[in-house]
Amino acid sequence: MRSLIQLFLFCGYVFLSLTAGAALWRAGLGGGAFVAGALGAMGTLAALHALVTQALSARALRRDLDQLREAHRLLADALDATQGAVSDLTEAIEKGALTQTETLTGEVRILEDLVQQMSDSIEARLAVAPLQDPRSAEGRKRQQSNALLQTVHEALTENRVDLYLQPVVTLPQRRTIFYESFTRLRDASGRIMMPAEYLSLAEGEGLLPAIDNLLLFRCAQIVRRLSRQDRKVGVFCNISLTSLGDETFFPEFLAFLSQNRDLGQSLIFELGQATFDARGAVEARNMAKLADLGFRFSLDKVQTLDLDFADLQRSDVRFIMVAAVLLVEQLLHLDGAAPLPSMPDIRAADFAALTERYGVQLIAEKVETERQVIDILELDVTFGQGHLFGEPRAIKEQVLAETDPPSDFLRSTLRSAEQRRRYG
Repeated sequence: MRSLIQLFLFCGYVFLSLTAGAALWRAGLGGGAFVAGALGAMGTLAALHALVTQALSARALRRDLDQLREAHRLLADALDATQGAVSDLTEAIEKGALTQTETLTGEVRILEDLVQQMSDSIEARLAVAPLQDPRSAEGRKRQQSNALLQTVHEALTENRVDLYLQPVVTLPQRRTIFYESFTRLRDASGRIMMPAEYLSLAEGEGLLPAIDNLLLFRCAQIVRRLSRQDRKVGVFCNISLTSLGDETFFPEFLAFLSQNRDLGQSLIFELGQATFDARGAVEARNMAKLADLGFRFSLDKVQTLDLDFADLQRSDVRFIMVAAVLLVEQLLHLDGAAPLPSMPDIRAADFAALTERYGVQLIAEKVETERQVIDILELDVTFGQGHLFGEPRAIKEQVLAETDPPSDFLRSTLRSAEQRRRYG
């Protein structure tokens, strides 16, 4: 369109220049006057065009600078508001803390079963260590694996588990409306263990279900504490296929949630796209049981926007978290191509409306720059998450400790479980 306008302007300037030259020629001044008049008029029009273009560019630049200043001000306000919101959240949990005597018997039973399951897995793993030369590469690798398993075991049984919350905000207001939860383990020295350090080993040794279940249950306890303070905010909590398919843990966890149905508006269970696609009949049935209690689901780690939205709707998935980079790549940088091969009639600007049509809210995650905010607003995305809006912050350790039985209880539970296995 811009090139077409430039072409029309150029043709107009040529016409006016020729008209001026023709007027001089008809006045009897000759062919030289015609050429001079045409060139002079063309030069004058070109100069005027340059001045107008420069003025418009300067005006656009001032407008962009004003928008940048306003965005910077909004960012500063949003960061202050986010920090205040997380502080208020932590303070609300502290003020509404339950005493240890208020812990429900059912919750203690679930924790006892989880810790025993975890202990069984680790003890069985350590007891069947192969006879290998500790000086060999394989022997050293096995020793390191056993040491890491023991470290994970101690971190879980001694309550060295931190819960982090990262805000999810509305756009463009940047008001916190959800939090996404993350869990981290700490070793005896207080060093934070990232999931990449132990998840592959835990999965290979069959320990992952116990870790997932214990952390999931703890997240549910935190959300319950928030709901007692009338906190009208949702928390996304990861749930794995192992938790959904665990025949021992899931029935007890479902019974716990049945007694706390008020958490349905606050606790949102989150699965990765690959995890959701890999669910079997048992996991799908257990997801339906959670949905019957009023709980909702969210999809993250999305790799493609060409999703089966009818399946998401049937499975009570109400949110999808998509990286801002992926949204821009698959919706804005298309060069006229359709964003969804399965729905060629859907345009990029219609994607957010499409998800809402199936009852699914779109959240742009991993937002790092103001440029990305402008792009996702152009796509009518109304929720955002990322370091631009607030980094994950840890709930205070003393608050987390109140959601678990004392560490002495956990250690005694492990000792009792070991004695039952040895002498029972």
